Amino acid sequence: MNAMTQFKPLVRLLQRTALGLVFAGLSAHAMAQSIVMSSTTSTEQSGLFGHLLPAFKQASGIDIKVVALGTGQALDMARRGDADVVFVHDQVAEEKFVADGFGVKRFPVMYNDFVVVGPQADPANAKGNDIVAALKKIAASNAAFVSRGDKSGTHAAELRFWTQAALSAQKGSGYKECGCGMGPALNIGASTGAYVLTDRGTWLNFKNRADLKVLVEGDAKLFNQYGVMVVNPAKHAHVKQADAQKFVDWIVSANGQASIAAYKIGGESVFFPNANK
Repeated sequence: MNAMTQFKPLVRLLQRTALGLVFAGLSAHAMAQSIVMSSTTSTEQSGLFGHLLPAFKQASGIDIKVVALGTGQALDMARRGDADVVFVHDQVAEEKFVADGFGVKRFPVMYNDFVVVGPQADPANAKGNDIVAALKKIAASNAAFVSRGDKSGTHAAELRFWTQAALSAQKGSGYKECGCGMGPALNIGASTGAYVLTDRGTWLNFKNRADLKVLVEGDAKLFNQYGVMVVNPAKHAHVKQADAQKFVDWIVSANGQASIAAYKIGGESVFFPNANK
């Protein structure tokens, strides 16, 4: 047996070991190139992320796993350290999240608006451009109204509007909370002929409209701002801060803002970028 033959098994072992180390390194790299985003259901159900995230991956090579929840739940998820970045729409709650040390910094990203949809017959005569007046009519007529009731950004806005109408404790006998996302709330509204407060993006992408139509829109109070924050690694050391920051930097950049502006449903713009305003 010559020396070369004698050492062939050792050479093959070393080759397999080297290959194993290469694949392990590639696997670790692949894991490092993905982050978790906790976000609101409106960004998911409007179809925005289906348009936006492939563009970000092409620019950065980073995958994003989205967990779509109500804004309150999305922030709670981030507080537990189960997300790397948060993209939601309740500015007061977002600023508190940062002030409490859970977020590094809040960046405004884009806006759209809320609308009230309801049955075409409009039994409460709520149609118009005044959300407070509309809610007063809905409550006075005991008309059916489906609230998300899930501590989402939409739910927080709805409660704010009821407070402005001085009806926090008297919303009418037709008021019901579903404890659900925007899509399911709209489905309930469509099947029962109820009024629903929704973000316009989810409404535009909603297919099961039945008899519902937009009845209340155009009130400045219905402005709906979105913000993004990297979860603070000082609270949770495992947070992938660098990759999360790459997403934040991209979404507020000219390219990210242009990608948001380019997303339309039926030729209608859904979100309006305002990171630099």
